[in-house]
Amino acid sequence: MTTTSSLELASLLCSRLCHDMLSPVGALSNGLELLADEKDPDMRARCFELLEQSARISADKLKFFRLAFGAAGGFGEMVPISEAKALVDALVANNARITLNWALPSEAMPKSAIKTLLNFALIGLEALPRGGTLDIAAEYRDAHSEIVVRAAGPRIAFDRSVGSALEGTLPEGDLSSRTAPAAMLDQLAKAIGGQLQYVLADDALVLGAVLPGA
Repeated sequence: MTTTSSLELASLLCSRLCHDMLSPVGALSNGLELLADEKDPDMRARCFELLEQSARISADKLKFFRLAFGAAGGFGEMVPISEAKALVDALVANNARITLNWALPSEAMPKSAIKTLLNFALIGLEALPRGGTLDIAAEYRDAHSEIVVRAAGPRIAFDRSVGSALEGTLPEGDLSSRTAPAAMLDQLAKAIGGQLQYVLADDALVLGAVLPGA
């Protein structure tokens, strides 16, 4: 794939963000409409619970995408791994079918590695529509970041075009909001001399990255 322009990639990432935010924000709007017409105290209390849940999910997703896709102002070149862990934990919190396991021996990683970790986690979560286990391991050592994300569960859902985007072999005309995050990771890795790879089986998807430098 030829290098995608920054403007096109940013536009596609915005489209992806809007797509993922549509459901929780739409639930907020629907909840407010129900609340305006509802007179029963118990039902109004239930509406407030749903509004609170939708607001929390919306805020969690915005915080996640701010660091996964955006410039993430407020952080230096090194980002505490605890920040990434908290964002993924919040994303998984409302899905009881996902078991999340962490192995994080380092306290901080370069921003590029954190962005890769978050996007790998997102790809892994999307691969588990029927639930399963998401294992995330990341370490920063000797000026290199190593990241492995493994999604295991029944009937893994993984679009091969996302894999092609990770490998940098996706035709530019096939780039979409779905594949844009993977294309971003490919460009990010190439810019610092890093490597991305994935392995897909019927019951597991493994994503790996080795990223040099800070």
